[in-house]
Amino acid sequence: METERLEEMAAFFERRLGYYDSHMLEDIECAKEFYEFTARQLPKGACRVLDLGCGTGLELEAYFKRNPMASVAGIDLSAKMLGELRRKFPDKDLELIHGSYFEVPFGEDRFDAAVSVESLHHFAYPEKLGLYRRLFAAIKPGGYFVLTDYFAESPEREKFYFEELARMKREQNLPEGSYHYDTPLTLEHETEVLIEAGFSEVQRLNGWEANHTIIARKKP
Repeated sequence: METERLEEMAAFFERRLGYYDSHMLEDIECAKEFYEFTARQLPKGACRVLDLGCGTGLELEAYFKRNPMASVAGIDLSAKMLGELRRKFPDKDLELIHGSYFEVPFGEDRFDAAVSVESLHHFAYPEKLGLYRRLFAAIKPGGYFVLTDYFAESPEREKFYFEELARMKREQNLPEGSYHYDTPLTLEHETEVLIEAGFSEVQRLNGWEANHTIIARKKP
């Protein structure tokens, strides 16, 4: 059986814009629930939120209904998805940034909260550590990060995903880069990397099969 060829991350999402929303909401179990739940964890009133991997803004649909006054900075690799996000919310305070959240500067003490939904399960612990340290610096004291994502069920399964990705890249003779393949950490390892990055408290809030919502807080 031939192994599916890996696609470069940005190109993968660019090609799937036409059915991305329906896939996420209908094919992923309990997705409608966890998008709504995630939105309920974000701050109300005149606040500024950073969205990592915002895509077409599925988490923002519920959030703007609860808090139309929010200001959101969204970062995504796909220009087409950012265009769709802008089309959905023409009257909202949106700063949309086309690029990698591993490279885009966040600044310091700029955001009341940050959020990411179903985006970060493609990256290893060392990559996340650097990202989360920058994210920690960007969140104001007393702020927090809400992460809803897919997690590996065990350390053995986590290891398997990374070994499979390495094997596929080697067999397909691919250059270094970011490719679309799920490599989720366990909840325990995700918690560890957030604590190492500086967050004072990490708590699991809810779960739906392999997907969970966690919150990482920064001390006031």
